Amino acid sequence: MSKDNRLLKDLQKAFNTGVSYMLPSVVVGGVFLAIALSTGKPTDTGMEITNQFMKNLNDLGVAGFAIMIPLLSGFIANSIAGKPALAPAMILGYIANNPIGAGQVKTGFLGAMILGIATGYFVNWCKKWKVPATIRTLMPILIIPIVTTFILGMTYIYIIAVPIGLFMNWLIASLKTMQGGSAIILGLIIGAMTAVDMGGPINKTATAFTLALMAENIYTPNGAHRIAVAIPPLAMGISTLIDRKKYTKEDKDLGISAIFMGLIGITEGAIPFAVKDMKKVLPAIIIGSAVGGAIGMINNVEALVPHGGPVILPVVRGKLWFMLAIIIGTLVSVAILHFMKSDLDEETN
Repeated sequence: MSKDNRLLKDLQKAFNTGVSYMLPSVVVGGVFLAIALSTGKPTDTGMEITNQFMKNLNDLGVAGFAIMIPLLSGFIANSIAGKPALAPAMILGYIANNPIGAGQVKTGFLGAMILGIATGYFVNWCKKWKVPATIRTLMPILIIPIVTTFILGMTYIYIIAVPIGLFMNWLIASLKTMQGGSAIILGLIIGAMTAVDMGGPINKTATAFTLALMAENIYTPNGAHRIAVAIPPLAMGISTLIDRKKYTKEDKDLGISAIFMGLIGITEGAIPFAVKDMKKVLPAIIIGSAVGGAIGMINNVEALVPHGGPVILPVVRGKLWFMLAIIIGTLVSVAILHFMKSDLDEETN
């Protein structure tokens, strides 16, 4: 096997390992949030939960989502370099998923994946250092975690995060200049941005853009965005039900959770599927979300709250087109997945 093929195989294995350890957290977070938010009422600041028990359940769901990305990063690194890589990668995954540095940059699951890989290979390099026997016993529990976290963390904060922050600022400024232009193009862009990293910085850029326009009483871009957030998880969930030979039992179980998350506008429900099969899943959900966003813009759908999915239907202007846009965009993604994904081997399935 060539070095390139071995590298790709190792990375695929690492991603699959990261996803398998992340899945329980996604399921717990998604199900608890879905139940709690379904009892809330739409307000200007999102879904308001008034029942104390449901608030507590919501907090448990939020906690599940909070550790989802660190788990992904940690076990990607663990797959590559073993136990010494686990804690540093989880710390760095947490950093990637939260605002950091002077620019308060957040890179989400894409940043966590990159840091997980970097941690794994950096730790493997550290393990090759020639050190005295007395120091070697301290390497996995003291020296490697500290050195890895410090070097990669500071590299991320001072080198990687800064240009990403500048890029995001430029993107928001560029999007604002497009307001008033082609509704189709703007809807396509908002929809695609919503799905491309599923709750990450590009998604949040679309959110910031639509919230800024809401402050000016312009609600159609928010309508397109809130349509698009539901499409990736709904598409993945429905795809697992329709094309059962293309998914593992684990995927099928996760698909049910993804449907619940889609109904309440939690795009992150599609992340595990994208991590496992990015080349086929990402194009499908980006295209479907772009179609949904464009349909919403063309038909002047307005979402009056900063939340998404069918759960906000009572506070949507243009309810019929809001639901049709979600349905059509979802079906587009499901159709693309049907033709792009291959059947699994019987043993895998």
